[in-house]
Amino acid sequence: MLILQIVGARPQFVKLGPVSRAIARRRAAGAIVDELILHTGQHYDAGLSGVFFDELGIPPPAINLGAGSGSHASQTARMLEGIEQALLQHRPDVVVVYGDTNSTLAGTLAATKLGIRVAHVEAGLRSFNRRMPEELNRLATDHLSDLLLAPTRVAMAHLANEGLAARSRWVGDVMHDALLFNLERARRQSGVLQRLGLEAGRYSVATVHRAENTGPDALRRILTALATVAHGSHRIILPLHPRTRAVLGSHPGTDPGSPAVCHVDPLPYLDMLCLVESAGLVLTDSGGLQKEAFMLGTPCVTFRTETEWTETVAAGANVVAGLEPEAIVAAARGFLAAGAGAASRQRLREAAAAEYGPGDAAARIVDVLLEATLPA
Repeated sequence: MLILQIVGARPQFVKLGPVSRAIARRRAAGAIVDELILHTGQHYDAGLSGVFFDELGIPPPAINLGAGSGSHASQTARMLEGIEQALLQHRPDVVVVYGDTNSTLAGTLAATKLGIRVAHVEAGLRSFNRRMPEELNRLATDHLSDLLLAPTRVAMAHLANEGLAARSRWVGDVMHDALLFNLERARRQSGVLQRLGLEAGRYSVATVHRAENTGPDALRRILTALATVAHGSHRIILPLHPRTRAVLGSHPGTDPGSPAVCHVDPLPYLDMLCLVESAGLVLTDSGGLQKEAFMLGTPCVTFRTETEWTETVAAGANVVAGLEPEAIVAAARGFLAAGAGAASRQRLREAAAAEYGPGDAAARIVDVLLEATLPA
């Protein structure tokens, strides 16, 4: 069996790692299975791409399309053409796509039009906000895919509500697998707190990257909120996504310029794990980071009006604050005033494990790929 895995963005590389290792374990145990990794090149910056394959021990992509950035239409079109050529050349038995990016949609479209079966990892997530490109990618991918591999019971319920229960399997969340596999190594190897002069619990981590949040007006509101939350003894570390950095460069007045908000380059995965684990708070518009904060027991404030990871809110780990500075500041100060002691963090970690599984999602995914009868 040949499994072709399609990735293109930083969170997908993290999810790919456990599945690739699980395929290798099954092959070592005698299964006749192999994989090819196709990187669309959606994330092409070294800090968002190449370093992740090296750091996470993922086999280098056999195919790199170098699609780069551009409008949704032009980027997806370049990917479609390149993926189709790769599929025609290698004729895999199944294509695995991850998450909700343009790479996910392009892989799904190309494979299904060629009659190749598709398995969607992280199926069933819904924000119910059709203005989000990610939501449209999820909907199209789930309704086209042959096998829907859901990370949570909530995701399974969404799929059932859309008439997709027969194709759906609960497997848990591969990001939890990746986190558990890499956390001890991160603690041993990463010196990010020392490099940035940070003390555990006395700083926060923020990220902003979504298109709707990186227009000058929206970004100004978010950075104003961060500047208000930060102060001399509580810094905010802000790794800058290339899109965010470009907006700041072209609209200098967007950033209020607080010295306590420290802009840094995108960080490797192990550094981010350590940074988030020891932070007092995470502030973000990233779905993956909301979830990783929950897994690590760190409270989170989300710069959005909704989240697909509703279990983080139900557990008290996440406040969806919207984009108004007053609401963001109030949510952040509420968490920081309450503190996040060891007992509170352990409670959140246990709640996350109950939602996402004990770290065996990748093994479940590969078992399903090898053993399940995929619908035609």
